[in-house]
Amino acid sequence: MERGPAIFAGAVFLLFGAALLVWTGARARRGAPVAEGVRPVVAVPLAVTAGAASLALGVWCLQRF
Repeated sequence: MERGPAIFAGAVFLLFGAALLVWTGARARRGAPVAEGVRPVVAVPLAVTAGAASLALGVWCLQRF
């Protein structure tokens, strides 16, 4: 991967993952639904998993350049 695209992709993944984890935590703490029409027991772990995966991809992209 070239340096420019790797840095951009890594930054996007890191920002998205961090924002998703913060948003999910804030919604879950208030008792608000994380995903409309989905039970919190299913939505919260799925959103946390997606946020963690995005953070991992961001770190991986930044390590590759």
